Amino acid sequence: MSTLTSNLHLMLNTFFRPTENKFKILIEQKAFPSDHYCVSSHLESRGIDPKIGLLTIGPRKGEHTLRTEDIIELINKDKEIAVVMLSGVQYYTGQFFEIEKITKAGHAADCIVGWDLAHAVGNVPLRLHDWNVDFACWCSYKYLNSGAGGIGGLFIHEKYKNDQSRPRFAGWWGNDKENRFEMQPEFRPSEGASGYQQSNPSIFTTISLLGSLELFDAAGIDNLRQKSIRLTGYLESLLKTELRNEFEKDRIRILTPSDPQQRGCQLSLEFPDCMMKVFEQLQSRGVIVDERKPTVIRVSPVPLYNSFTDVYNFVTQIKQVMKIVYK
Repeated sequence: MSTLTSNLHLMLNTFFRPTENKFKILIEQKAFPSDHYCVSSHLESRGIDPKIGLLTIGPRKGEHTLRTEDIIELINKDKEIAVVMLSGVQYYTGQFFEIEKITKAGHAADCIVGWDLAHAVGNVPLRLHDWNVDFACWCSYKYLNSGAGGIGGLFIHEKYKNDQSRPRFAGWWGNDKENRFEMQPEFRPSEGASGYQQSNPSIFTTISLLGSLELFDAAGIDNLRQKSIRLTGYLESLLKTELRNEFEKDRIRILTPSDPQQRGCQLSLEFPDCMMKVFEQLQSRGVIVDERKPTVIRVSPVPLYNSFTDVYNFVTQIKQVMKIVYK
């Protein structure tokens, strides 16, 4: 339903119930910018100064990724946190957070725990109900292949399916379909996440997503995950072998964790000195990757349609590009 950021606003409206003692929202220091915009503006709408209400956590000095124990320590230490809202997979580094552990810690500290799964859905297996996640939102135009501007997704835990005690921004499409066309002025919500829908979804965005979801259903996310682990492992190994000299001279780094359980298919390659030159050279050769300023190129061998040959060809190309850039 709707789009990622608007769904996050809807969920914060429902689940963020600030009090005098608990009024902070925790996100990553380098969360995707729209998450910063969303949380800051939402806090302002509640009369809370983002400088006070927005709490961020970053990696330790000299490290690129967050440690689960540091996240949990902060949740336990800061009693003013009301909502923990991290990314399932961190967009810049590609780190796959330990969702179950962090959610459990958040609940133990009397926090609501929600997740932005923009870079996780379609990338890694997710067991949101089993992990007791309160809410989660995502877009569908990344790994779900719906195309730019595709419809967003929303999860609300089953324990809230008939909870009408929390406020919500209600709309036509969220009303129980059994009495929707009785045209009553009183809102009677559908169960669960569907009760948060507001308007008819676009036929074009739903149909474009359906074709992709049918492929995911046929392939199976667990099968895709196994191929993904092998593909990305091959990419990492080949890079370190073929570009050994560049790694030793610190011309290239891998920010993404080496542990396959702490990443999806993405590897974030950092080029401290000349990222845009490398990116432009790759583009000129028809290699499709993306850049994230200031220094990162994200490479994602997607198991649904990429092959080991694609990985080999990419490393061959980037090896040539590094010779040109550093000639």
